[in-house]
Amino acid sequence: MLNDYVRIMKARGWMKKNIPFLYTWHAYVGYELDLYEYFRKPKTISEVAQAYDLKLDLLERWMEVGLAIKYMKKMPKGRFRTSRSFMLPSGKKNPRSTGVILKEMMELHIPALLSYPAIMTTENKQTFDHDMHGGVVAQTSSLLEQAAYPVMHQIVKKKGAESVLDVGCGHAGYLIRLAKDFPHLKLTGIELNEGVANEARLRCRDYPELNIECRDAFEWNYAEKKDLVLINNLLHYIPHEKRPDLLKRASSWLGEAGEIIILTPMKHEKYGRQFSSVFNSFFSAFSNLHPIPGEGDVKEIAEQAGLHVSSIRPVIKEGGWFAVRLVK
Repeated sequence: MLNDYVRIMKARGWMKKNIPFLYTWHAYVGYELDLYEYFRKPKTISEVAQAYDLKLDLLERWMEVGLAIKYMKKMPKGRFRTSRSFMLPSGKKNPRSTGVILKEMMELHIPALLSYPAIMTTENKQTFDHDMHGGVVAQTSSLLEQAAYPVMHQIVKKKGAESVLDVGCGHAGYLIRLAKDFPHLKLTGIELNEGVANEARLRCRDYPELNIECRDAFEWNYAEKKDLVLINNLLHYIPHEKRPDLLKRASSWLGEAGEIIILTPMKHEKYGRQFSSVFNSFFSAFSNLHPIPGEGDVKEIAEQAGLHVSSIRPVIKEGGWFAVRLVK
């Protein structure tokens, strides 16, 4: 009898722990199908289903969950509208929507973590498809800008920098911000993914002094020295043994008093241990992604590259994201 009671309590406990997932699932579906935008003004479920060619029964189930978690609100005459909840993502048309983090979590992170039983018992790790997922990753990386950009702004201003190179620039968010705040800066970004590089060029069209090149950092030769080299959200794409080579190349692009700024998730004893462990679990599920470094790893690869770590500071403490400054 006692064993049965304990079994029931455990089952109820796991059910309760999974309730928060409903919020994530509802927000992901709402963002992916623009349902929150469709219901911005009160409408019936059948109106939306017919107008946007959606399955009526599934839309009804999504609405039921939304009402239960108060993301949707019932209105008179059988109509429904999106609640004014702070957490709900804006629509896909907004390039700064937080919905993209839901997309990455639900389409990349969670499936990768669920693959563990299969890949732990075989030699068949997944292969990360840069062409398929590069755009989404570039968008989610841009969410770091709000927290990380003040660090860069402060360094550029204090150093009186005149030139900046962004290695793995994504959609060039940092470079565009720098171009707005420091019109005199000579700015260059290199990006391996051609689709992402093309999108970056499109976003930079109003800044003729900002140059974007589709290049591999390990093959790119650049004679002109830079005051700052940025390496953002890139280390987990590079095997541990090749990271010193990347830093050596980055060092060769620096002027005499130049420095390198690395933004990266990092294993740290004090900050972001939960998130950094999940990052590592996700990256390790792929044959072409690699574990994030610890503080000791960063100092080791810097030393191998002939560089010195001048500071390591948290940018997003709870997420385990850090800004690392390296000097010659």
